[in-house]
Amino acid sequence: MTRQKASCLCHPAMGLSRRAAIQAGAVGLLGLGINHIAALRSLAAAESKQPAPRAKSVIYIFLSGGLAQHETFDMKPDAPAEVRGEFAPIATQTAGLHICEHLPELARRSQRWALVRSLTHPHNDHSAGHHVMLTGRTSLPAGFDGNKPSHTDWPSMAAIANELLPPRNNLPPAIVLPEKLVHRTGRVIPGQFAGQMGQHRDPWFLEMSPYHPQHYGAYPEYLFEHATGKVDEGNLVFQAPHLSLPQGLDLPRVLNRVSLRDTLEKQVQFYDAAMEDQAFDRYRQAAIALLSNGQVHDAFDLSKADSKWLDRYGRNSFGWSLLIARQLLEVGVRLVQVNLGNNETWDTHQSAFPNLKNLLLPPLDRALSALLDDLQARGLLDETLIVMGSEFGRTPKISTLPGATLPGRDHWGASQTVFLAGGGVRGGTVIGATDKIGAYPVEAPQKPENLAATIYEALGLPRDLVWRDPAGRPHSVYEADAIRGIM
Repeated sequence: MTRQKASCLCHPAMGLSRRAAIQAGAVGLLGLGINHIAALRSLAAAESKQPAPRAKSVIYIFLSGGLAQHETFDMKPDAPAEVRGEFAPIATQTAGLHICEHLPELARRSQRWALVRSLTHPHNDHSAGHHVMLTGRTSLPAGFDGNKPSHTDWPSMAAIANELLPPRNNLPPAIVLPEKLVHRTGRVIPGQFAGQMGQHRDPWFLEMSPYHPQHYGAYPEYLFEHATGKVDEGNLVFQAPHLSLPQGLDLPRVLNRVSLRDTLEKQVQFYDAAMEDQAFDRYRQAAIALLSNGQVHDAFDLSKADSKWLDRYGRNSFGWSLLIARQLLEVGVRLVQVNLGNNETWDTHQSAFPNLKNLLLPPLDRALSALLDDLQARGLLDETLIVMGSEFGRTPKISTLPGATLPGRDHWGASQTVFLAGGGVRGGTVIGATDKIGAYPVEAPQKPENLAATIYEALGLPRDLVWRDPAGRPHSVYEADAIRGIM
């Protein structure tokens, strides 16, 4: 569980009991950052107007770097060679719908998913693209700095969901895994956090994946470097977050104010301030629930997962991440953002065709297909919306970077394909189309705002709902209508 600099909100005192403060102090001992407080405001009035949600949960799969639409879901086999690339299309189970030959498992399951081939925005820069696609806002905020997150950024969809969705089983409504998105230089990518809502409303980040600045992909099976291909890095270990109590403490002792009084005495001043926050109690409950709920522990424990399903998902970070996401939904988390590969994993400027064929598309095809099968087998697919996208697509024309041996494609915000499944999505549907070379939408163009509205609407967030900045100013959650025709 990531820990950041502590801060607290300034709200009227809630009159938390001494016992609640002691329990909150116990949470502090566990290394869970107070900055993750999700300041839940009263939704009684809004809930009375709230439509029945189309889905109970959402999995937002983010492919950082920029998925190549020409090599996946929007192929142009009749275009010139410098546009169509090396891969061939194959038929799916849906008449007339073709996708890349290296996605055979998804092709067999086309009746469960749909495509939006016309999502567009004007940004070709990684940081701007991430901000746009993680927040659902096309315009960049005043003061945007692509080199670091800022309090002026728009809040991410995960942060908004974590703030405004009612929790189930006292668990955080939204979780991001298995790692934050970090550039190879070490800078943290903006758009992942709460931004203008305040740092204390950041979504929960579960750090399970080791960051390596030069290596990408689904380790250990598909670890690679863009220029040279597959690499072996034996010291990378995928691990569940540490949710155990400090040595010598069990849960009854954690919740006992007498046994912890001395230990917490040094934290009194800090927690007295925190008691003024009406959201503090909710955060405490979520943290204690994570610690005390055996089902939550099992959701992170891959050793307890069915070996058959581990094989189906793939024994690599892509498969493990999606399997854990499914398990988190079952214990009550509402939205899970899954970053499949660290920053720039899908940035196929060079060696695009061998890297996609051998190292990127196989684990994606396998893990995503297994997720569809698993949710279907458990009766959860209809109530779980799956969305998969990137910060942008790739250029229509193939190019070779100076010094590169093999070609690839550059950044392209003007068009990308977004994959959707479950949660009421009409399987086999294709929304929108691009021109003959996959450069620009020519039919039913969609913006990031439309995608965000689709996610919010699926979760049942009412149209008139607002989020508030630290000064209390209201900001609309919805900036557009949901994508039409997809449900």
